[in-house]
Amino acid sequence: MKATIMMFLAVLLLLAAVIPSLDPDSQQAYAYPPGVGILSKSKNCLACHTNNGPWTDQGKTIIDIIEKDSKKSFQLPDGSFLLQIKRHEPLTVRTVIGYKKNGAIAPYRNGWIYVDPMTIESSSLSKFAPGWDVNLQASCRLVGDQLDGFEDCDLSVLPMTIRPLDSARDAQIVLQGMLTRGESVKGKGKEGMIGTYFERIVKLKVLD
Repeated sequence: MKATIMMFLAVLLLLAAVIPSLDPDSQQAYAYPPGVGILSKSKNCLACHTNNGPWTDQGKTIIDIIEKDSKKSFQLPDGSFLLQIKRHEPLTVRTVIGYKKNGAIAPYRNGWIYVDPMTIESSSLSKFAPGWDVNLQASCRLVGDQLDGFEDCDLSVLPMTIRPLDSARDAQIVLQGMLTRGESVKGKGKEGMIGTYFERIVKLKVLD
């Protein structure tokens, strides 16, 4: 029951984020990140937006998943992430997205979504790995969050709790999103906003 309630609340948050971006004539979603698989069959953010932002220096780009309290990163040497979680036990992590301040134009808003590419065509509202409970699969957040060790960065940071259920299996999902500035033209997502797209592999492992 608790999982059902959390899923219902997550759906409400997603709908609240995208309702202003719906075209009343076509009812097609142009908002990110829920437009990826949830409100449409788009496979990534670039179906609606252009990868034309200036935040392309990988040495200055911050894309991390850290443990909520210890702030330990789950990143592997190859740039992917590994989350190992005991079955039925929750793990709360923080998604950290941003760019190092360098006196140039800074991102204003960052959007991201965790998605299992195999679920894009399904009718389920959750595009996370099947059998895994999650409370905040996607977000769109203004920069300005503070985090120790990242004082020289423009960041968006939010917690996410995940839990492998009875049917959960080892899985590989994708963290995809954009660093952005400006506002997209309604119904024309490739106009008005600049953004830099990213993808990272996230490996989920169940510990029994």
